[in-house]
Amino acid sequence: MKKQIPILPPFLVTNLAPAERAADLLARMTLEEKIGQMTLVEKWSIESDAVTQYFIGGVLSGGGGTPARNTVEGWAEIVDNFQKAALKTRLKIPIIYGVDAVHGHGNLKGAVIFPHNIGLGAARDPDLVRRVAKATAAEMAATGIRWNYAPTISVGRDIRWGRTYEVFSENMDLVTQLGVAYFEGLQGNSLSDYMSVLATPKHYIGDGGTLWGSSKHSTYIIDVGDLQVDEAIIRALHLPPFRKVVEAGAKSIMISLCSWNGTKMHGHRYLLTEILKNELGFDGFVVSDWEGINQVDSDYYTAVVTAINAGIDMNMVPTDYEKFIDMMKSAVQKGDISEERIDDAVKRILIVKFSMGLFEQPFSKPDLFNLVGSKKHRLLAREAVAKSIVLLKNDNNVLPISKDTPLIFLAGEGADDIGIQCGGWTIEWQGATGAIIPGTTLKEAFNNVASGQIQYNRSGNFDNILDKNGQPATADVGIVVVSEKPYAEGMGDSDKLVLGQTDADLIGRVRERSRKVVVIIISGRPLVITDYINMADAWVAAWLPGTEGQGIADVIFGDAPFTGKTPFTWPASMDQIPLGKSDGEPLFLFGHGIKK
Repeated sequence: MKKQIPILPPFLVTNLAPAERAADLLARMTLEEKIGQMTLVEKWSIESDAVTQYFIGGVLSGGGGTPARNTVEGWAEIVDNFQKAALKTRLKIPIIYGVDAVHGHGNLKGAVIFPHNIGLGAARDPDLVRRVAKATAAEMAATGIRWNYAPTISVGRDIRWGRTYEVFSENMDLVTQLGVAYFEGLQGNSLSDYMSVLATPKHYIGDGGTLWGSSKHSTYIIDVGDLQVDEAIIRALHLPPFRKVVEAGAKSIMISLCSWNGTKMHGHRYLLTEILKNELGFDGFVVSDWEGINQVDSDYYTAVVTAINAGIDMNMVPTDYEKFIDMMKSAVQKGDISEERIDDAVKRILIVKFSMGLFEQPFSKPDLFNLVGSKKHRLLAREAVAKSIVLLKNDNNVLPISKDTPLIFLAGEGADDIGIQCGGWTIEWQGATGAIIPGTTLKEAFNNVASGQIQYNRSGNFDNILDKNGQPATADVGIVVVSEKPYAEGMGDSDKLVLGQTDADLIGRVRERSRKVVVIIISGRPLVITDYINMADAWVAAWLPGTEGQGIADVIFGDAPFTGKTPFTWPASMDQIPLGKSDGEPLFLFGHGIKK
């Protein structure tokens, strides 16, 4: 008697097209299974058995959402455990696990942290951006995570916005060029390649152009605000980057928490369905931002119905998933959400999961663990840092500094703080100061290359440094690092971007004890420095460089040239913010950068 060869259902036949497999699987699913696929839950808010019970489609780690054991192994374990729970369901549909790896796998201790997008915008090198994204994808895949909530392709028009550093530029063409490059680096040649991750261009649409003071959030000012422009401006300024990533093959797009003329983007059918899906031809799935549906209406049922009918396919709940599921079932039963709309959303999600090969390779691969924090990736980040640095001013050719300079004074908290270098979205959502992640600080980097003496004092007090005659020494060069403290999203909204008196006093103290002075700015946006520009011979914008401070030393000491250009107009005063408010001359034009 011949052995019977089991006949696989079409959705498990790997040589069928993802759309065919998705259609077959969809036809086998119950309403509860479909709604589960549309549900995205934060990992601390759900137990593994609930993933099985509710047929959950996606799990995420928000900013700072690390496992108890924040190692490569710890990440892989938690992702695999959720995946095992998903595969216990009747149809064994794998989850998709997502993170905000916006400048490297930032939640993972030991990962390489690359410059934030504003720095990559200064570098203006699409090939570099593509390689940075590819390395980020590799470190994510090593932990079993294949979905990245990046890149941000908003066009930043107001540097008071706390997310300014997450965007590449104020210039739409540069945002489009680098956004597409980052997208291509994440997804590679094929999503089915395990080393590729699903990119999520965000935030659709216009959150870089909201009006100051328009946010309804209790503690934010411009973030999650209102975009008060006509459709022509949306089409000319904010839509082109999304059009290009859709043409490049985007399969997941995240919606902005902001509003357009008073209507929340999450509930805007015209923008989500008529323009994004129908006009642009986006055939992937639309995912909400954190509790984005909740903001559509004060009545949760109305909010859910409005958002899903507008075009949201997967809801980042992220905590009260049972309530969402109940509301969805009720809405379908009442006829307020059609089964056709549910089927469209779920089919989009399933097609992406099949395209990614999640059904065939759902688990992490321990043989990839050594990719995280690798020397190759650190060298790439060092290259990115060096190319992102902008030389704003360089009187008397102070820079580069000779490595054998006899005495250098180094001052400023940011000179010896890896957390400040990395900024927000690093280990914690808001980032944190201190030694939060392995890396090279500016102090360490400078000591690695300088053959002369470097004296560091955070406050710029060098009275105890004496010359051979026993008198207070005078440094050949004083380097002052001024910096913003880490922040993210609306917590960084600020209309006080003028260099403070404390920083001015620090520069002054170093100036008194140094023949020449260099100021390095570590910040997520331009800071108003007009009143202090003549206190130093040279000014350098280092943005938020990440873990590889050696890249800054490379340009400061001449091992690499200064090639970066300002990705934002550098205002002379707060009166010139937002962009276009004043006709006065900025301190530095968009694209300024002294090559040296």
